[in-house]
Amino acid sequence: MSVTINRRESAALINSLTAGVVPRIGLRHIAVGRQGEVNAFLQDLSTIEDGGAAFRFVCGQYGSGKSFLLQTIRNNAMERSFVVMDADLSPERRLTGAGGQGLATYRELIQHLSTRTRPEGSALESILQKWIASMQTTIAKEENLQVNDPALIKAVSDKIAEVLSELSEMAYGFAFSNVIDSYWKGMKNGDDVLKTSALRWLRGEYANKTEAKRELPVDSIIDDQNWYEFLKLFALFVKKAGYKGLLVFIDEGVNLYKINHKQARDSNYEKVLTIFNDTMQGKAEYIGVFMSGTPQFIYDERRGLFSYEALRSRLADNRFAIKGFVDFTSPVIKLEQLTPEEIYLLLERLCELHSSHYSYECNLGQKELTVFLNMVLGRLGADQLLTPREVTRDFLGLLNILHQNPGTTFDELINKQGFSVQSAEKDPEQIDEESDNLFAEFDI
Repeated sequence: MSVTINRRESAALINSLTAGVVPRIGLRHIAVGRQGEVNAFLQDLSTIEDGGAAFRFVCGQYGSGKSFLLQTIRNNAMERSFVVMDADLSPERRLTGAGGQGLATYRELIQHLSTRTRPEGSALESILQKWIASMQTTIAKEENLQVNDPALIKAVSDKIAEVLSELSEMAYGFAFSNVIDSYWKGMKNGDDVLKTSALRWLRGEYANKTEAKRELPVDSIIDDQNWYEFLKLFALFVKKAGYKGLLVFIDEGVNLYKINHKQARDSNYEKVLTIFNDTMQGKAEYIGVFMSGTPQFIYDERRGLFSYEALRSRLADNRFAIKGFVDFTSPVIKLEQLTPEEIYLLLERLCELHSSHYSYECNLGQKELTVFLNMVLGRLGADQLLTPREVTRDFLGLLNILHQNPGTTFDELINKQGFSVQSAEKDPEQIDEESDNLFAEFDI
């Protein structure tokens, strides 16, 4: 059944998929398969919502759908009232580094802090304002105070201290609470300098403690070594602000694998271990950390996570998870190839997406989709190397040519490319028979 796709979503999907990158919106229109993996993450969300924590690695080759899966979970989590943040690692953004690379990752995460009402990021101030405004309204009503009553400032400050008292027991929690209170006072008194200082501190923008102490009642700053501690504080804070918890998505973990200097690489793996232990041992609350990377990043015993013994022992595969059996409770979720049935369903959805966006009738039916499917499955090495990204880009390229050249046919394009696996010029009855056999147990 055809599903209406609005132009904003269809444009984002087509532009992103054609460029080989993951779109931020509209993923539900083209998502296929991965049900076991999605259910595993949904179980993690339930655990986090109940006050627990989670850590997962998503493992797969380039283009296998790692980023797509994480983005799907991100969007689903926002719909369920979680706060999310995400960042791609790079040579400039790591988990720790002599040049402040860890702090750079934290800043990227904060920049992409998102909620259901602010899905594009930069949600920090809106979260603060929403929580404080709600608190101010409640206290003013309970204590019969006018909005401009000076007593309201102290009453709200006292309430902030009371609500955030649990944070004060954690590392850097007292400073965190003081900064939230400073934001409230700046907000109430129209002191934009104080508000800006509070936001700068929360974003990790102060270069040293002296500068921060001059502008705020704090004796610490967010830096390369302690930034994860502040993610835990944020997790508790957003819970108290009415959200379900905080999810942290870190993509492109392979950039840690690419660090040439062994000591620097091991320092980053030590940080991974710290976060892993913290979340898996129940020391953290209302937070989930999800990282993606290639098999080499995880399993290479010379440079990957498995080169770090403490991580290798924790991430080792279940001995009984042999081919055909998957343990979705494992900290490492390995993405298998999509099945032919799932790829066929993907082609159908791409056809629907493309025709909906460009307002035309897509006349590619089961015969043509089967021909294309057999074509990609018949490529040399497809059993190991075929990825959703490759299939998607090729098929959208085909649809673009057909749409932009009305006189060109599907058969003509397929034959011009010299594909010999399954020619569209075969006897239609033969193709129909082969199609029936291919999808005999698949309900289209």
